[in-house]
Amino acid sequence: MLVKNVTLSVSLSLTIMQLVGFWAPNLRGNKRIIYDCYGFISFMFLLGTYLIIQSVDLFMIWGDLPMMTGVAFVLFTNLAQATKIFFTVRRRELVLKIVSSSDEVLRAVKSDEAKKIVKSCNRETLFLHMVFCFLTFVTMLGWATSAEKNQLPLRAWYPYDTTASPAYELTYAHQIGALYVAAFLNVCKDSLVTSLIAQCRCRLRLLGLMLRSLCQGMEISDKYHLTLDQETTVKQRLHSCVVDHQAALEAAVQIQECFSEQIFAQFNVSLVIICVTAFQLVSQTGNPVRLMAMATYLVNMMFQVFLYCYQGNQLSEESSEIAGAAYEAPWYLMSTSLRRSLLIVMVRSRRLARITAGSFTTLTITSFMAIIKASYSLFTLLQQVEERN
Repeated sequence: MLVKNVTLSVSLSLTIMQLVGFWAPNLRGNKRIIYDCYGFISFMFLLGTYLIIQSVDLFMIWGDLPMMTGVAFVLFTNLAQATKIFFTVRRRELVLKIVSSSDEVLRAVKSDEAKKIVKSCNRETLFLHMVFCFLTFVTMLGWATSAEKNQLPLRAWYPYDTTASPAYELTYAHQIGALYVAAFLNVCKDSLVTSLIAQCRCRLRLLGLMLRSLCQGMEISDKYHLTLDQETTVKQRLHSCVVDHQAALEAAVQIQECFSEQIFAQFNVSLVIICVTAFQLVSQTGNPVRLMAMATYLVNMMFQVFLYCYQGNQLSEESSEIAGAAYEAPWYLMSTSLRRSLLIVMVRSRRLARITAGSFTTLTITSFMAIIKASYSLFTLLQQVEERN
């Protein structure tokens, strides 16, 4: 059943997570127990098995740098995804609160201009979601079709001979099936977090529209000041703006509390993944399909980090523009007390909404560039070690 949300990318993400077993619907009793068991089996099929067999394989080939990097880029991806699943399931109630709060606010807009802002948010998040899905699909397709005869798409240790039939066919089918589902599940979890940040941005843009429209629909007298009735109306509107501003900032704080650790884990893992994927990329010389798949995977991993940093950066930008929106209101028509109230809103907006990765670094474009530079430095180090060996 489709999880309803005003933002389609959020709806798609939650629906996929529910189908896979990681976002429980409102079930009770035996039905909830069955669903939880289904979620555990799904986790083991998609990620748990890979984490075990690739960890064993990494231990067995320890010291062989090219082979280690060939295992590490998928192992670390699955490790990051398992971490994100754990935190998302553990904090389901808080995630649900964030989703419901933003959905309620964005559905309640009435003016045409406000609806355009909501639609713009929906289009942007859906576009980014589709780009992420496309890169993931191309990567998975490349891996599925690049395997040599009697070879699996990805390295892993198995307690049986994977070259014999039907073990080879069954193992091949498991790798490809689990990889496809796990990859798109990973897209959904990342899109969920970044779309929630985008919804928070949308709420701030709606707030800016409300501030600029404080005196909308009012006939101004020749004396260029508001009447008592108009002052009362503007006070009520300004009060609504203050409430909405506080709610949007609270939503940003909740996103920070809920997803900060997993974003931090993702950034650290992505730093390693980008490095080892680049190392594998320069090592792929005889298989053009595999080369294309690794190149797409590298772009995919960088795009994943970029999504978080872009949305976090834009959130801070939208938050900083609230003061400008308040100044664009016709404050010169207001009484002294109303001007003071508007000034308080402007001063309050100087405290920007920020999302951090584990309270270590703020999500900005600068952070994205720092991760790419660190990955390149680590990649250079790996190349130097390999050349010495």
